[in-house]
Amino acid sequence: MSADPSARRGIPDATVARLPEYLRALTGLAERGITSVSSEELASAAGVRSAKLRKDLSHLGSYGVRGVGYEVDHLAYQISRELGLTQDWPVAIIGMGNLGHALAAYSGFATRGFRVVALLDQDAGLLGQEIAGITVQPMTVLDELVAEQGLAIGVIATPAASAQEVCDALVAAGVRSILNFAPCVLVVPDDVDVRKVDLSTELQILAFHEQRKALAAEGALGAVALEPVKPELNRVVGR
Repeated sequence: MSADPSARRGIPDATVARLPEYLRALTGLAERGITSVSSEELASAAGVRSAKLRKDLSHLGSYGVRGVGYEVDHLAYQISRELGLTQDWPVAIIGMGNLGHALAAYSGFATRGFRVVALLDQDAGLLGQEIAGITVQPMTVLDELVAEQGLAIGVIATPAASAQEVCDALVAAGVRSILNFAPCVLVVPDDVDVRKVDLSTELQILAFHEQRKALAAEGALGAVALEPVKPELNRVVGR
């Protein structure tokens, strides 16, 4: 994988994490035929504050035009270039269970700069099966994929028990970027980047917020029930 231009420009990690949301919002605007957008409108579409959006985009050298805003197509290109999406990144998905099947069938990879070049599994019973037009191959082809296909990113969709073994195989083959869907922490060398996607953790966080909202609602109802009845201000006893 080539050097990250964002790192060379000193763009903060938090800003990099928000760039895909800005790109998603810009793509939606372009699909609706909108050619320019204000920072307030783009921030609203991306779910951030406009001041934060302007600061993030300033790291790209893009300040927009006063009174006009940002040109949608140009800004989308700038962000795509910064994220390295102006080229196709070869991806291998490892683990052909339910999640692996779903990822293999996901059409969004191709439209966002990623090309799935291989589906891999250690289960001999799955080898040779075709999923989304790609034949499942054994893990032993990793070296070949790196050398011939330029494999850049490995997506781990295996159970937690085998994720580290798969990760080690990817690293040994020369893959330096890994997306991990397994519910575990992977140990990797310093020059390997790992992004973790844990769906159960995200659901637990949502459960926490739901509980807080429910408790707050109960507290509000309790406060209303305990509030004393106020006498009518215009009533005078004996009047």
